[in-house]
Amino acid sequence: MYHDDHAPPHFHVEYQGHEALGSIGTGEIMRGSLPRRAAKLVWEWCLDYQDELQEDWRLAQELLPLKRIPGADND
Repeated sequence: MYHDDHAPPHFHVEYQGHEALGSIGTGEIMRGSLPRRAAKLVWEWCLDYQDELQEDWRLAQELLPLKRIPGADND
């Protein structure tokens, strides 16, 4: 997620050379592509962290520091 990014609310995904934007509201890939298995994992992760993603989107729009979300950076 980037500060002051464009709507609709989304997050950026990078996976083995693939890049995509995922919808915070649905977890679906909005732009770009991921292998099927990676897209499913991203969808599940998004649903698990829906509240945290929405909060980070709000913070990003206000140019405030984002909170770390587990699992978002290969941890």
